[in-house]
Amino acid sequence: MDLSSAHSYRLDWITSFVAVARHGGFSAAAKALYRSQPRVSSHVGELEHVIGARLFDRSVQPVALTPEGRALLPHAEEIIARLGVFADVAGGADGVLRGEVRIGMYPSAAAYAYPPLVRALRRRAPTVRTTLAEGPALSLESGLSDGEIDLALRPVLPLVRDDRLTYRRLWSEPLVAVVPHGHPLAGRGPVTLARLAAFPLVTMGEPAEGAPRQFETNLAFAEAGVRPEIAFETTQPQTLAALVRGGLGVGFTNALAMTTANCEGVELLPVAERHIRRHVAVWWRADRPESPLLPLVRDVIAGLPAPRLAEVADPYDPYDPYDPYGTADAVA
Repeated sequence: MDLSSAHSYRLDWITSFVAVARHGGFSAAAKALYRSQPRVSSHVGELEHVIGARLFDRSVQPVALTPEGRALLPHAEEIIARLGVFADVAGGADGVLRGEVRIGMYPSAAAYAYPPLVRALRRRAPTVRTTLAEGPALSLESGLSDGEIDLALRPVLPLVRDDRLTYRRLWSEPLVAVVPHGHPLAGRGPVTLARLAAFPLVTMGEPAEGAPRQFETNLAFAEAGVRPEIAFETTQPQTLAALVRGGLGVGFTNALAMTTANCEGVELLPVAERHIRRHVAVWWRADRPESPLLPLVRDVIAGLPAPRLAEVADPYDPYDPYDPYGTADAVA
């Protein structure tokens, strides 16, 4: 396309088209864009008129992309992404980076890492802002894939299905068992996975469409050759502690999660199989033009002190479960 014909396509038409596709409807897109629904509908209609094809099937609810819409969407998203880079570069023309980075984190990582991240950025780049989106691991993956967030603090497991995502490892941490006071395992030191499997378990996990996704806890038991009864799954450490405290099962989760929960009435036990660990990384999409803000924020995240969790894993054992990955290279 030459420059003389580019004026036929207005940016607000393309923005409204992408918003309707991302949010699944005209009303949701209007709310996200702070525009009226008739205006968003008008933008999409004008774009369809210029292109000469319907982009959405409006006979179904929620509206669905037509084949033409599906073909056009990646290019429209690319335009929006490049405009973001344009704005960041323009804002940094005087040598000062400006902009906003959307970061997704799962709850215990957010409680641990987000406050020091904000403080560190205020010192290093006070004109760079961040917004936090908390969610479980699978939703963070979809957020990155859909462009709703720019970076994510997420475990390496379960493995992502989007090969456009890449990561830089940050830290690893042990898994711990969580038992109520007075439980037969309480006060007995490290517990084996086979012994844990004798009790109904409460684990960290989340439902997924299609084939189940493998979390560290699932793989730990599979590697040990035991099949426990999973009584409850939750994405919230506080809920896991409450279920254990209520006598509904024995908890099994990562150590950092339990530092953010109310552990009154429960006891944390180290797991004998110490090689079973959670590895945490910062993730991003590698297939898009990258704003100069993202490497900056990634470096600040990688420079944060890693959690020291020896006292959570086993207060009576000099073994230090912290195993930093430091500045490991990105892994596709």
